[in-house]
Amino acid sequence: MKSPNVRWISDSVPSPDQNLLDAYSQAVINVAEKVGPAVVAIEVEPSPRSGRQGRGGGSGFLFTPDGFILTNSHVVHDAADIEVTLTGGRRYQAALIGDDPQSDLAVLRILAPDLAFAQLGDSTQLRTGQMVVAIGNPYGFQWTVTAGVVSALGRSLRSQSGRLIDNIIQTDAALNPGNSGGPLVNSRGEVIGVNTAVILPAQGICFAIPSATALFVAQRLMRDGVLRRGWIGVGGQNVTLHRRLLFKHSLTGAGGVLVLSVEPRGAAARAGLREGDVITHFGAQRVNGVDDLHRLLTEESVGNAETLGALRRDEKVYLEITPDLAPALPD
Repeated sequence: MKSPNVRWISDSVPSPDQNLLDAYSQAVINVAEKVGPAVVAIEVEPSPRSGRQGRGGGSGFLFTPDGFILTNSHVVHDAADIEVTLTGGRRYQAALIGDDPQSDLAVLRILAPDLAFAQLGDSTQLRTGQMVVAIGNPYGFQWTVTAGVVSALGRSLRSQSGRLIDNIIQTDAALNPGNSGGPLVNSRGEVIGVNTAVILPAQGICFAIPSATALFVAQRLMRDGVLRRGWIGVGGQNVTLHRRLLFKHSLTGAGGVLVLSVEPRGAAARAGLREGDVITHFGAQRVNGVDDLHRLLTEESVGNAETLGALRRDEKVYLEITPDLAPALPD
């Protein structure tokens, strides 16, 4: 006989934890079904001058309905032949529209009908702890889905060529070789990052280029085929400034770029910028983050002196800086 003080729960009634897990699973399923058809597998035949042997590859995703594909530069750089496979198994030759090793991004294009494509989201709205899903082709296992969270924002990462890439997303969504160039997606099915690297042999330390950077680079590559830019020789990350400093120096916007490293012979070093300074202005323009600075360091900025505004501890400093042309990366 059951005690009247004991509440028995039928096996057919889901517990709160089960409901939560079911909701999480359904969110991952929805993302995979929405974005998966836009993800492509990329196979590359390296050119003889590259020094690489055998075919390589990675991942990418269609981000327009007319066949433009985002991927990593290191997947397709110096390729003699690029072939793309869609989710249904259709294979197409791809043309390299543009390649930017400094951001480790590249744009390809295929000419094909009835293409699914993924929407780019706003990576500036990401929060640490937010759920994300990665889709790609690790070790040739095509359209593999993994899930995790945004572990940290504003990381800096050296590319395979040694160049520092700023404002990187860190995630614990499992990535492996072959995931490079695939999408990192939020719970709404919007691409908020381009997966780029893992730290081996560590587990759960993976990185993606934010969609805000990817969109800016992709637009320039689609327009010009190359992205020539100014370069001041700093490595930095986004920081939020204390309200006291914002009020003291009458700063609009809450952010800046914390200088983590200064290249010895770069424009920043010549101007007197120091590690620990926070860049707030370039010329008359407010710099709230790394993406702002990148957008201002255009080809037109090269060789033209500008005033760089920065916070050094609590004080504002103004430095005259003349950006250089960003050096070409070695093949």
